[in-house]
Amino acid sequence: MAQIIGGIGASHSPTIAFAKDTNKANDPAWAPIFEGFQAVKNWVADQQIDVLFMIFNDHITSFFFNHYSAFVLGVDDQYIPADEGGGARDYPPIKGHLELSRHIANALVADEFDLSFFQKKPLDHGLFSPLSMIITDQPSWQGSVIPLQVGVLQAPIPSARRCYKLGKSLRKAIESYPENLRVAIVATGGLSHQVHGERCGFNNTAWDDEFLELLEHAPEQLTQLRLADYIERGGMEGAEVIMWLVMRGALSDTIKRTHCSTYLPSMTNIATVIFEDLAEPASPAEIAAYQAYINHELAGVDQLQGTYPFTLERSHTAYRLNDFLHRLVIPEHRKRFVSEPEALFEAFQLSPTERSLIREQNWLGLIRYGVIFFILEKMAAVLGLSNPHIYASMRGEDLSTFLKTRKLPLQYSVAGHTQAQTTQPLDPT
Repeated sequence: MAQIIGGIGASHSPTIAFAKDTNKANDPAWAPIFEGFQAVKNWVADQQIDVLFMIFNDHITSFFFNHYSAFVLGVDDQYIPADEGGGARDYPPIKGHLELSRHIANALVADEFDLSFFQKKPLDHGLFSPLSMIITDQPSWQGSVIPLQVGVLQAPIPSARRCYKLGKSLRKAIESYPENLRVAIVATGGLSHQVHGERCGFNNTAWDDEFLELLEHAPEQLTQLRLADYIERGGMEGAEVIMWLVMRGALSDTIKRTHCSTYLPSMTNIATVIFEDLAEPASPAEIAAYQAYINHELAGVDQLQGTYPFTLERSHTAYRLNDFLHRLVIPEHRKRFVSEPEALFEAFQLSPTERSLIREQNWLGLIRYGVIFFILEKMAAVLGLSNPHIYASMRGEDLSTFLKTRKLPLQYSVAGHTQAQTTQPLDPT
């Protein structure tokens, strides 16, 4: 079974990335940053950590306000640095752990945490600033990461208590994963700082020290503080340290702090801390019971003939084709889809199988491949076909036969007004 070896707390200021990228390790003004992260880097290597579960917040880079979630879990096979305005950092993609991330997703949703999930999004300094310091010699580290983005920049924001409770569920999720993995929980952000308004430049190192002590010895006290309390004590942006409570919640009550450092060079009190988890793992009976609990809601659905639940596995496997067909909501894309499909297939590097499925309008084949139905009805609308055409084809029937199974022989589609008026459905008779 997977085991949580310990927790890491680490700031994610862009100061850190700048120091690394400009080789400031031997500069006295910057050296304390490297010293703190060197301890973390050594610990990850010594403990032979397989997976870093990284809790961070995006800085309005890949996650914008057209869809801003409280908790969004990465379920991809790799993650790359984002361009934050001046070009992406020269840092290689980092491997994601697909199977464990999906297991965690199912477990947290079973525990009533309504997560969002993401793929194919580059990640900014919230993750890559500390990560690039922790695994500087990345090619020699064979592990992987799982990112959890927490929406701490637009109110309403999850409470400290909610973050702590999520950590409790995260522990059960990881411990119930059947593969033998050594996992570390990494919380990023903070410590005290504010980067906007007349209070810009605010720090409170006394609060930072108190926070670290309470995090180790009395985390429940930290869950009783309101966000306003965190903002007053540590600055508006410094309130992001509530993410550290996800990490602490994922650890047992029995921990040992083996490293702690803070350094305030400019705007943010930069910290690194390591907690080793000393508790015994959950019992086999507890793990088995939780595994059954995780799978309870969909147990048996895979036995229903002709039913294909759209899971995270299917979403990842067929992402490219779903993405290609989803773009039919863009007028220029659907114009090319009709006028020059082969050139469009080539531009998006669709596989021979994917191209064939589209050319043949193989609706059932597309479903089995992993395309969700609500993408297919968009494709049908572009082609001037009704939804019942898809239904009939998937059942292996002609349209007339299928419509006879309905109370009314209706034909309809999701086409907009103009196309809906000009499209003449085929006569089912």
